[in-house]
Amino acid sequence: MGRIAGVTAAETRERLLRAAAEVFAERGYDGTRVADIAASAGVSNGALYTHFGSKAELLVAALRAHGPRLLADLLAADPDRPIADLLVAVGRSLPRPREACGHLIVEALVAARRDEEVARSMRGYVGERADWLAGLVRLAQRDGGLDPALPPDALAHFCLLLAMGSALVTSDLHAVDDEEWAALLTRVVSALATTGTTEQRGAP
Repeated sequence: MGRIAGVTAAETRERLLRAAAEVFAERGYDGTRVADIAASAGVSNGALYTHFGSKAELLVAALRAHGPRLLADLLAADPDRPIADLLVAVGRSLPRPREACGHLIVEALVAARRDEEVARSMRGYVGERADWLAGLVRLAQRDGGLDPALPPDALAHFCLLLAMGSALVTSDLHAVDDEEWAALLTRVVSALATTGTTEQRGAP
């Protein structure tokens, strides 16, 4: 197995990222060999290393490509939707069961505790997510959707803790009533919003 005939380098990379996301989610980082991912993608180990320098690099690249991105998708679908509504919508989804790739963040976080190479890449990934969220907060503050006194970096960190924590405390470990959870989220988000909020316009 080398490069697949008729498949571009970009398509091979995407095939590897999809295979990596599925195999890591199923077997865990420590239980996955590079050869397992290459075989799942239908390419050789050499073809894999043409695109990725190590298993750690591939793990975080797979997370970037196929990890959770509900907020970004909702924002892209309706950029004028108030940020408070978006936060509630995303929060309501957190306790629900995820697809296999949705657990990829768990494998990455666990691997980062044991492997410094993974930790370095994860610091970059988490930092990017935090910066993006903080940017959304600042934009919503500018447009009157969130209290301007809120520290954006701290609120971004809070959102990351909720999102990543929900991947660990799944519904099969501890379930919560959907309506009660929604009521709590609405109350929390309302406390973050300013009086007479205006809709968010645009996004970074």
